[in-house]
Amino acid sequence: MASNKHALIRYRALDRCFSNRLVKYDINKLIDTVSKALEGYDEYSKGISRAQVYADVAFMQSAQGYNIDLDENYKDGRTRYYRYSDPEFSINNMPLTDVEINQLKSAVDILSQFNGMPQFEWMEELIPKLKQGISTEQNSDIIIDFDSNKYLRGIEHIGALYNAIFYKKVLSISYRPFENEMANDVIIHPYFLKQYNNRWFLFGYNPHNEKSNWNLALDRILSIKEIKNRYKKNTEINWSEYFEDIIGVTKEEGKKVENITLHFLGKTGKYIESKPLHGSQKSKWIDDKVFEVTLQLIINYEFESLVLSYADNVKVIAPVSFAKHIKSRIGNAGKMY
Repeated sequence: MASNKHALIRYRALDRCFSNRLVKYDINKLIDTVSKALEGYDEYSKGISRAQVYADVAFMQSAQGYNIDLDENYKDGRTRYYRYSDPEFSINNMPLTDVEINQLKSAVDILSQFNGMPQFEWMEELIPKLKQGISTEQNSDIIIDFDSNKYLRGIEHIGALYNAIFYKKVLSISYRPFENEMANDVIIHPYFLKQYNNRWFLFGYNPHNEKSNWNLALDRILSIKEIKNRYKKNTEINWSEYFEDIIGVTKEEGKKVENITLHFLGKTGKYIESKPLHGSQKSKWIDDKVFEVTLQLIINYEFESLVLSYADNVKVIAPVSFAKHIKSRIGNAGKMY
C-alpha cells in the first residue's frame, strides 16, 4: 500500500465516491471531494492533483491495493464517471489479507507488553477484542519484552500528566525532593514527559522562578491537582532538540558544551563501539587495547555517573578539570574500603 502522507484518507474518500449511487463523480468531482477530505484533516493541505487521483485509482484497482472493480461503461458522452461495478462493494467490507493479519498480530503482541501500565488502561479492553477479531489461533509465547517496570514509583501519574499536557492544564503538585523530608506545593505548566534510566521526569514552566525547563521526578510526586490558572504556552524550548547536547535530563543554566575525550579499555571499548554513549560520539582504536571516544556534551550529573559506572575500565583524558574530579571521586570511594 502506498506510504505517502494522507494516502488512507484519499482512498477512503474515493471509496465513498465509488459507493455513492446517487451522485455522479467525474474526475473533477473526485478531485474536489478528495481535496475537501484532506482539508478536513489538515487545514494546511493544498488539495490533490489530477495526476494523484489517477494514481490513487490505479493503485486501488491493483492487486497490491484493494483490487477494486470499477464500472467501465459508466459514461455520458465523452465524460467518464466512476462507481463500483458491485453496488454493495466497499473497501471497508474487505477481509484482511494473511499479510495484514500477521502484521496486526505482531502489533497486538507488542501492545500487550504495555498492559498494566497506568497510561494504557484502555488496552486491557481493546487487546482481547483485537485478538478475537484477527484470529482464533493465538501464539501465547511472548517474543518481545521492553525494559519497563510497571511497579516503578510515580508511574501512576503518567496518565494524568499526559492529559494535562495535551489539554494544557495548570497543575499544583505536592512534591518531596530527595533532600527534604517535608513536601511542598509546586505550580507548574506542564510541557513534556521524559524517561531516562527507567525514571520519568516532567518538564514545564514554573512561575515561581520563571523557568520553562523546570523538571520534577515522578517518583517524588505525592499528589496532583488541576487549578484554574491561565496556561502559559511553551514558546521557548524545542523539546526535540533540548536533550541533544546532554545525557539524561539535567541541563544546568550557564553550562556550555565541552569537548570530552575518554579512553575505554579492552572489552569495554568493544562494547562502547557497538553501543555509542551519545549521538556526538566519534571514536577510534588507538591500539588493540585502547578505544578512544570523543564527545561534545554539557557535563552533568548523569554523564558523571555514567563515566563512574565503568570504574577502572575508563580513563578521562579531557577536559582536565573533569578528569581531576573523577579521580577525586574514585579516590574517595576507595577510602571507604
